[in-house]
Amino acid sequence: MNITFTEEQIQGLFGNLAAEDEDKRRLKEYFFKNDTYIKIHNSMPLRILVAHKGIGKSAIFRISYLENCENNILSLWVRPDDIAELGKVDETDDFLQLIRKWKSGLEKLIIELVLKNFDMDLKTDLINSGIKKGVRLLDTITSIVKKIGESIDIDQTRKAVVDRYLKDKKVIVYIDDLDRGWTGSKESITRISALLNAVRDMSNESKELCFRISLRSDVYYLVRTADESTDKIDGNVLWLSWTEHQLLVLLAKRVQSFLGEKLSEEFLLKKPQFKIAEYLYPVMENKFMGDGKWHEKPIYYILLSLIRRRPRDLVNLCTLAARSANEKNHRKINTEDWEYVFERYSQDRLQDTINEHRYELPEIERLLLGMKPSHKAKRTSETFVYGEVKLISKVNGITQSGKFCFSNGKEATAKDLIAFMYKINFIVGRKDASDGYIDRKYFEDNRYLSTNYVNFGYEWEVHPAFRWALYPESRDIFANLDLSALRE
Repeated sequence: MNITFTEEQIQGLFGNLAAEDEDKRRLKEYFFKNDTYIKIHNSMPLRILVAHKGIGKSAIFRISYLENCENNILSLWVRPDDIAELGKVDETDDFLQLIRKWKSGLEKLIIELVLKNFDMDLKTDLINSGIKKGVRLLDTITSIVKKIGESIDIDQTRKAVVDRYLKDKKVIVYIDDLDRGWTGSKESITRISALLNAVRDMSNESKELCFRISLRSDVYYLVRTADESTDKIDGNVLWLSWTEHQLLVLLAKRVQSFLGEKLSEEFLLKKPQFKIAEYLYPVMENKFMGDGKWHEKPIYYILLSLIRRRPRDLVNLCTLAARSANEKNHRKINTEDWEYVFERYSQDRLQDTINEHRYELPEIERLLLGMKPSHKAKRTSETFVYGEVKLISKVNGITQSGKFCFSNGKEATAKDLIAFMYKINFIVGRKDASDGYIDRKYFEDNRYLSTNYVNFGYEWEVHPAFRWALYPESRDIFANLDLSALRE
């Protein structure tokens, strides 16, 4: 295949930024089934998938949904606009009333989606009568499916779904992208908290009614800390995360599947990273030939050091570099292409972070931009690396231009702001081992690293993904940024 890095080839090689926009055939070809997928794709009544934006929640849900459909399991996909009007907080409602609102709204929506699934007209009288008479939701669905099965016009595909449902009475409801339009307000928190309680009640009442819900980690964190009743759903929560090794496998599988080579994740995971990286070299040069500590380092070291363990970061970085290769008529992505896009990649990650979390800390932009190094720090090798005392001093310096308040009105201390930056992956914990390995800890690895009560012996480091946005003199970044000596 002649690779010239056209837009079609770039998307084929690295994938779409949003799983919901990806061609389903291509998604199935390159999808990486990690352990979390197995925990989601089953018949358990309730599973809540929690992760940062760009981690791959939608991809997991979409593949699970498609596989269920192929296996004739009655599966329903709920879009954000389907529930936009459900569970709205009214000043006169107490929490139990909000839960009841969600339950009645979801029952009606589920029946509507069942009818749509079989291309039937929405029969409002059937929907309302089933609910008003106190008939169990699952019994109403069963009645509908039986009538559909008796139709002489039903095709074989839908007949198979009818037969499978009448055999096991299983319905799986996927609610993805629930936090679209999230504002972090008290009303938003209460609304999602009521939804989680509602689906827990509904799945407990009918074990055959299964819910799959995805939430951003910051949204779940706020809901979990604001509502003590959510401790009852904690056992149903799955945190999605990736290791660097898995992400390298993910990238290799995507590239090779586009080139026509079908490699399983099981096969790739058993290989050392330098062997996995060889599957990337048809489309990118194997070493970075730039300056500083990066000179002649394997390219996969650099890729994995610059992403925040998020597949979308990896896709973004590779896509930008591939476009540069196209513009310069390069046959492979090379050092010149990577260097050309690092600043743009970094600026995009900073802007994404500001947009994603400004609801919680309205002046987040002032905080993050305030973390740019001082002129003195730029002349040292410890740029962007801070001990606890040094980081508190840095943050206190930023607050001199004005205090910070969270959206709930609480004034933020320096410790609060450090914990916030850690939670959003702007800073990570760092500990240097004697063998040269840099142990970088993310919020998902240890949520208590930023606690006021225990010192775990880690320094703090601004994540490499943000450094060009804060320090555009890129030559110094190459000279000072330590790449992770990745353990395999």
